[in-house]
Amino acid sequence: MKTTTLGGLGAAAIAGLLLAGDVSAGPERVTYPANFETGYTLYNQVDRLDRKRVRSFYVNREADAAAKSDAPLPDGTVLVMADRNAKLDAGGNPVFGADGRLVATGPVTNIFVMEKRAGWGESIPAELRNGDWDYAWFTPDGSLKPDAKYKGCFTCHMSRVERDYTFTYVKRLMDAGR
Repeated sequence: MKTTTLGGLGAAAIAGLLLAGDVSAGPERVTYPANFETGYTLYNQVDRLDRKRVRSFYVNREADAAAKSDAPLPDGTVLVMADRNAKLDAGGNPVFGADGRLVATGPVTNIFVMEKRAGWGESIPAELRNGDWDYAWFTPDGSLKPDAKYKGCFTCHMSRVERDYTFTYVKRLMDAGR
């Protein structure tokens, strides 16, 4: 599993974009991935020191088996980013494991999903369209976060058009020579 650590400035910029204005795309059409921790492939983990969180990245197994770095990801690809709080010491500082990584503790606190389905891009304004991807932010009980804003998701992922609008997954395929 490939791992990454983000510094405070980059992570803060991403968080700001995520919370930016709304888009009329339709997060309600994105399916909550109830079994992502056991039924999907864990492919990356990111320490978010600025937020004292650990982010785990998953892909549905069917898409992972079919994915190639030199082609758009297949229809039906579901990518999940799940947040967990980092374990803190008595002083409120993050605890690091023997591997030098943050130690995750407790249940998942947020589930961010990007899902790709044929034709989904048609309902998204052209200046924000990320191919046929749509985004959703779920709470741990599987409901959509009611005050979530999605324009930032589209805007930020637009910078990764050459990786089918993904930050970490297609890069993983490229690094693996797939």
